[in-house]
Amino acid sequence: MIAQELISQAYSAFNRRDIDAVLVLMSEHVSWPKASEGGRVIGKQEIRDYWTRQWAEFDPCVDVLEIIDGEAGKIDVKVHQLVKTLKGDVLSDKELWHVYTIANELIERMDIKEGEGGSEGPSPAFSGSDRAK
Repeated sequence: MIAQELISQAYSAFNRRDIDAVLVLMSEHVSWPKASEGGRVIGKQEIRDYWTRQWAEFDPCVDVLEIIDGEAGKIDVKVHQLVKTLKGDVLSDKELWHVYTIANELIERMDIKEGEGGSEGPSPAFSGSDRAK
């Protein structure tokens, strides 16, 4: 599977809340940022637990705008991220970059680039402090 297909399938499944369909695209020891909580999770079960918590509090939808193949298995993905409360109030509506590391045709790591770099803290998108103007 080419990287662009892999990435497109992952976002589509995420937006459908089909955790199993996303996890099959990841390595066993995948490293993932906890955008709504801060920090990272390692492994498929931790991602399942994190997304289950996240989706009980927020309604994120992330659409791919552009995919750029990089070197050494890195893929830059420009996305449009819309985060709403479960009642439908918009917390965040913006574009940002996700950076993936792909190995053996599986997602090994994802990082979020917001502003001038990455962050391991909670994303402002989930606090409502990043609302579109």
